[in-house]
Amino acid sequence: MPGVEPDALAELLEEAVALARAAGDRTLRWFRAPDLVVDTKADLTPVTEADRDAERYLRAELGRRHPGDGILGEEEGELAGRSGRRWIIDPIDGTKAFTHGVPLYSTLLAVLDESGPLVGVVHLPALGQTVYAARGLGCWLDGQPARARSRPGLDGAWVMTSGLTAWTRARIEAVQSRGASIRTWGDAYGYSLVATGFADAMVDPEASLWDLAPMPVILAEAGGRFTTLEGAGGPEGGSGVGTAGGPLHDELLAALAC
Repeated sequence: MPGVEPDALAELLEEAVALARAAGDRTLRWFRAPDLVVDTKADLTPVTEADRDAERYLRAELGRRHPGDGILGEEEGELAGRSGRRWIIDPIDGTKAFTHGVPLYSTLLAVLDESGPLVGVVHLPALGQTVYAARGLGCWLDGQPARARSRPGLDGAWVMTSGLTAWTRARIEAVQSRGASIRTWGDAYGYSLVATGFADAMVDPEASLWDLAPMPVILAEAGGRFTTLEGAGGPEGGSGVGTAGGPLHDELLAALAC
């Protein structure tokens, strides 16, 4: 929260990373397991015991360690807090990938305060990688500094997305006509590629808060930029665009506005 001491924030980041890794690694028990059962939620999206188990673990740990903080999770809703700080949980971002044995799913954990995203963690259990950041403390990939790569515009850029269902034909043509390549290495993995300099942009035309909560602080600390499709900041606008910033971001927003 505003005025938090750097040492205290570093400890909070370390704790969030450890919790996300522990929760995400619990999902490996069901990854590619023959006894995995996939249920369908009311919104027609899949959910598994791995999702439920990871979120229950995080809620229990956070309730014990930070009883005054609020908690919002994809699977079990919101618990109000009184501290002004809120933890956002997505136990498995990319459940469809998880259920198909694709190792690009992640466990997401973020801390929000009165100024927005304070801490963000993307843990990729099947890859054994974690990207994380805290406000003013930089972005990191498993202990090494992470930095988005600079590109002057969309020509030659790699633009990630989770799928093309939410893309209009006009948007696809507008991005491709500017020389960019669209790849569907999406969900949080796409943002992690941008933050670590392996891709140039990630686009989520439709997304929930728990899908996006870690991304503004991760991208900002990696030297990049995160907005909605309309150019607003923060993870609560229902869409996400993450880039290295600069003219590339503005050109991508213009292309997506058609």
